[in-house]
Amino acid sequence: MSPAYISALSALFGSLIGAFASVATTWLTQHHQDETRRLAQQNARRERVFVEFIDLSSKAFVDALQQTSIGDAKHVMSLYATMGKLRLFASIRTIEAAERVMDRIIATYYSPGLDTQTRPELDRKSDVLREFAECCRAELRP
Repeated sequence: MSPAYISALSALFGSLIGAFASVATTWLTQHHQDETRRLAQQNARRERVFVEFIDLSSKAFVDALQQTSIGDAKHVMSLYATMGKLRLFASIRTIEAAERVMDRIIATYYSPGLDTQTRPELDRKSDVLREFAECCRAELRP
C-alpha cells in the first residue's frame, strides 16, 4: 500500500471519528435536556395537584369544624377527586399522608362543632396538613 493511500485513509477515518464524536455529543446533550424538561414538567404537575389538595382540604376542614355532619358533600367529593389525581402522580408515602388528612376531616365532621367562644388547645396535632406538606416537600426536592 502506498503512503498516499495511508495518508488519505487516515484523514478519512479521522474525519469519520470526529463526525461520530460530534453526533454522539449532540445526541447526549439533547437527551439530557429532554430528561431535565420532562422532570421539571412532572414536578410542576405534582405541585399543582399538591396545592389543589391543600386548598380543598383546608376548606373542607374549616367546614367540618363548623358542622356536626356532612351537610354539603361537595367539599368531600372534590377532595376524593383530587385524591384520585394524587394516586396518579404522588408517592405512596404522600398518598398515605393525604388519606390520613381525609380521615381526620371526615372524623371532624362527626365530632362536636368548634366552640368559637373559647380558645382551643393547639399543638402539632392540630395542623392536619403538616405531615402531608412535609411529604410533598420531600417529593418535590431534587
